[in-house]
Amino acid sequence: MYQKPKNINYKSNDKKFSKLNELREKSQEGGGQKRVKNQHQKGKLTARERIELLVDEGSFVEIDSFVTHQNTKFEMSKTKPLGDGVVSGFATVHGRPIYLYSQDFTVFGGSLGKAQANKICKIMDLAIKTGNPIIGLLDSGGARIQEGVDSLAGYGDIFYRNTQASGVIPQISVILGPCAGGAVYSPALTDFIIMNKTNSFMFVTGPEVVKEVTGEEVSFYDLGGSEIHGRKTGVSHLAGDNEEATLELTKKLLSYLPANNLDDPPSINVDLKELEEVNLSSYIPGEENEPYNMKSIIDKVVDPNSFFELSPEWSKNIIIGFARFNGSTTGIIANQPLFLGGAIDFNAADKASRFIRFCDSFNIPIITFVDVPGFLPGIKQEHEGIIRHGAKLLYAYSEATVPKISIIVRKAYGGAYIVMGSKHLGTDINLAWPTAEIAVMGAEAACRIIYRSKLKTVENPAETLKKFTKDFKEEFANPYQAAELGYIDRVILPEETRKEIVNALSLLHNKREQTPKRKHGIPPV
Repeated sequence: MYQKPKNINYKSNDKKFSKLNELREKSQEGGGQKRVKNQHQKGKLTARERIELLVDEGSFVEIDSFVTHQNTKFEMSKTKPLGDGVVSGFATVHGRPIYLYSQDFTVFGGSLGKAQANKICKIMDLAIKTGNPIIGLLDSGGARIQEGVDSLAGYGDIFYRNTQASGVIPQISVILGPCAGGAVYSPALTDFIIMNKTNSFMFVTGPEVVKEVTGEEVSFYDLGGSEIHGRKTGVSHLAGDNEEATLELTKKLLSYLPANNLDDPPSINVDLKELEEVNLSSYIPGEENEPYNMKSIIDKVVDPNSFFELSPEWSKNIIIGFARFNGSTTGIIANQPLFLGGAIDFNAADKASRFIRFCDSFNIPIITFVDVPGFLPGIKQEHEGIIRHGAKLLYAYSEATVPKISIIVRKAYGGAYIVMGSKHLGTDINLAWPTAEIAVMGAEAACRIIYRSKLKTVENPAETLKKFTKDFKEEFANPYQAAELGYIDRVILPEETRKEIVNALSLLHNKREQTPKRKHGIPPV
């Protein structure tokens, strides 16, 4: 952050230097002490305090601190605060360069006018040109009504740059206050949204408009708070208990991300002495439909304490997040048998497919842990478009050209076997535990269909079905037929999982894959 130079004695005729120092000090004031005090009373930090918490000490370099709006309507010319409600510049986080902007709610409620939009666009352009992440700290009342269409144009300019930056540099939106109306679509275009549980909310139309139009009464937080977006809508990927915790999550997320799409994923030095010798097979229950926590397996396979889950409360039947193997970043996708038996529903397909496309854009290898009984059946699923949503997951895996490694832990049935990183979608290394069951469907359901006629004629159909099911499991509900056909590269012991993944990552380190020449594909969005 800017600090006034010390031990400098200006001569009386050094008016130019004095003017500069005066403007610098004025630019730090924001909306004034009264509004800063109000901000603190709400439990919120100022735009500059947030930057200080996020970046390395003394690393922030501000640009456009003297910018003011040029609006003369509604007596706006009488109030022209320097910086116009946003602090922008560049800095480092853990020594790595980032670009950022932080909206200042003490200036016009952080509302977006043309001058503020221009500042944000300038810093985004610099981030794209230099190939570094862009972070937005958002705290704004929305469009600046006094500027009319100029404010709307500003949002459009930002949306355009969000789209141009997509897949080129990581984009993170940190919601630390209100984010309403058109303002929500810039975060929605970025890669990750992190919310503050106490003071942030996002919605297209606020509670008052909702009440006026529909007659429904709802609070800000019940309409668009962090819990709603973290659990129900999937808009938010992470949430912190307060602003400090939210910014810490932002720093942690950054530690897993490369600077741009031409950079390799970051790698850190790790102490592998903490690795435990664990009997992983003990995590799989004896009964084929008994639930267990897939996160326990992931935690024991990756580097110690390195698994960083995203969207943990939304669509819990599938797990996504980052982890490290020997210090290097990978993307993790896994079915979660604790919820819906690990079946894929329309939200799970959306959650996983978007994460796959992010990893693929930024050269992050994808590791998939499979235990999936199928796509979730039901009228709601069909009517919500499970066909279209499920196709997104197929498309994402098929499109990805980064190293892809899949481990079938237990069930892999039907179309869900194909979609969860199968060999048929271009996965490079497919592994399976001896407990893996790869089949069109579960053994009992298959036998009911195959032996339907015979079961009608026998004296004891229940006992006969048990025998058929047992025989079917022994012959087909295992990984060996798939291994014979080359669809599984190796059947491994559970304890060999980490070693096999590390070996596969090493093998695939220099992977290069050419795709058909085209402008872009057309995913089933």
